[in-house]
Amino acid sequence: MGTLSNIPPQAVLPLAAYDLDALERAARRADQRLLRVDPARVTDKPGVLAAIAGAFSLPAHVGHNLDALYDCVTDMKPGGDAEQPGFLVILANLPDTAEFGREQRDALLDVFRDAADFFFDRQTAFRVFYSVRTGGGCAPRGRP
Repeated sequence: MGTLSNIPPQAVLPLAAYDLDALERAARRADQRLLRVDPARVTDKPGVLAAIAGAFSLPAHVGHNLDALYDCVTDMKPGGDAEQPGFLVILANLPDTAEFGREQRDALLDVFRDAADFFFDRQTAFRVFYSVRTGGGCAPRGRP
């Protein structure tokens, strides 16, 4: 688990400091549940929450508020037979728009930080890596 061994098991970190492909390979090798969302075409909070709900197979009501997102994320289960149970979450291209600016983004990341604390208490890895789409427009298709 080389790539992940240098990263705390519960963390919310900027993706720019890491190699995305290496993180994804490390998660698969460690048998950790990989959750990836790229809301590149979204500009507001409801769209971001709906994109996360869809990508993570969460109930549709998650699109309504951050409390529902926290409840659903902390209800998720890692792979049942994983040797090192945990999650690796990629939140790529979060918007930086008037409708979803720093305050909304920080509140969203706080939900994932709180979830990391929750999983810490359960000795389950929960690593989140995020990137922010700059320029306010839609990101190009492809990998972040």
